Amino acid sequence: MMANVNIINDFHKLYYESYVWRGQTFWLGIPIYKCPLDLWIYQEIIFQIKPDLIIESGTGDGGSAFFLASVCDAIGTGTICTIDIQPSAKIPQHQRIIYLNGSSTSPEILKIIRLLTKGLSKVIVILDSDHTKENVLAELRTYSDFVTSGSYLIVEDTNINNNPVLPDFGPGPMEAVKEFLDERTDFVIDKNCEKLLLTFFPNGFLKKI
Repeated sequence: MMANVNIINDFHKLYYESYVWRGQTFWLGIPIYKCPLDLWIYQEIIFQIKPDLIIESGTGDGGSAFFLASVCDAIGTGTICTIDIQPSAKIPQHQRIIYLNGSSTSPEILKIIRLLTKGLSKVIVILDSDHTKENVLAELRTYSDFVTSGSYLIVEDTNINNNPVLPDFGPGPMEAVKEFLDERTDFVIDKNCEKLLLTFFPNGFLKKI
C-alpha cells in the first residue's frame, strides 16, 4: 500500500510541476486551472446533487465557473455564483453564471449570498481563493452554513504545503480543513471522491451530514 502511495505522490508531483494544468488546459477554449480528474468528480457530484446553486470563491479566468455552468446546462438545473476580488477582464459570459466582485468574506458579498441562498434546498460551495490557512478557515467557518444537508463543501488545493506539492508554501487549505473538522461534527471527508487516485484536493471533499 505504501508503494502505491509513493507512486501516486510521485506522479502527482510530476504532473503538478509540469504546469500543464495551468495555462495549457482548457474547457471549450477557456483556461481552466484544474486537474481533469477533479473535474470528472465535479460532474459526478453535480449530477448526484442537482444543485440549485453552486457558490465558488475565486473566479480567476472563469474557466471553472464556465465548466460548472456547462454541466448544469447538461442536467437542466443550477446557477453558479462566483466571487473574486479581481477577476480576469476576459471572463466568459453564460446565463447560469453570476459574477460578484469583492472579498468572499466581506459583509457586502455575504449579504448577497444570503439573499441568493434563501429558500434553496441544494447548495454546493467550492473554496478556491486565497490559499492561506487563515483565509480558508475563515471561508470554511462562514460558508459551511450555506451548504445544505447531503451536499458538499469542497476545499481546493489542499495538496499544497507538502501534501504532496509546494513544500515551502506554509499552512494552507489542508491545515484549515483539519482545524475546521476539529470544530464541526456535521461534515465528513468523502474519500470516495478521491477514487481516481490523483486529486489536487486530498481530504478536501467535505460532505455535510
